[in-house]
Amino acid sequence: MKNHLYLILFIFLSSFLSLNAQDGEINTDSTLIQFSGLILDGAGEELEPIPFVTVAIEGTTRGTFSNWEGFFSIVVERGETVNFTAVGYKSVDFTIPDTLTDNRYSLVQLMTMDTINLPETVVFPWPSREHFKLEFLAMEVQDATDDYAEENLDPQTIAAIAKFTPMDGNENSDYYLRQQAKNYYHYGQTAPMNIFNPLAWRDFIKAWKDGKFKRQK
Repeated sequence: MKNHLYLILFIFLSSFLSLNAQDGEINTDSTLIQFSGLILDGAGEELEPIPFVTVAIEGTTRGTFSNWEGFFSIVVERGETVNFTAVGYKSVDFTIPDTLTDNRYSLVQLMTMDTINLPETVVFPWPSREHFKLEFLAMEVQDATDDYAEENLDPQTIAAIAKFTPMDGNENSDYYLRQQAKNYYHYGQTAPMNIFNPLAWRDFIKAWKDGKFKRQK
């Protein structure tokens, strides 16, 4: 009986040590790297995080953006180039080393503000109010200008442009935060039904009066 007990303990310890050895091994064959880090503003004396920085993999459609604390995390491959872009900052490129032996890599990326020098603009005032009135009345307004304005302000044209214009980083982050706030607003309870919402009833009655529910022939 003791021999069987010793045999069972030996098998158990051997399996346990084998599992631990497998867990401790690093998979160096995989090209995937968990790339994470902080994006900081290095212009001043104190390093401050830069939120909502676009982190894109060059030549692909993969990417992410940093959170409010400037932290980001994305899966990349060895040798890929990562682009860091933000409004008001100079773009920075970073290439993942192809000699990494670990499947994790961290980085503290500093970004500096981008200064744009606009051409000088000189504003000259009118000599007098009467002179401005004469020049304004003598100004020729062509009919083509009105046509251009009506074409540019056409509601259908504006709706078509807005439909196919992709959202930028700020709009995406704002939409994501609003969706999170909406989900957390009724967290832990059933969300109320719009049937008890007086504003929803107002919109329904207005749409009904406008004939939006009529069948289209």
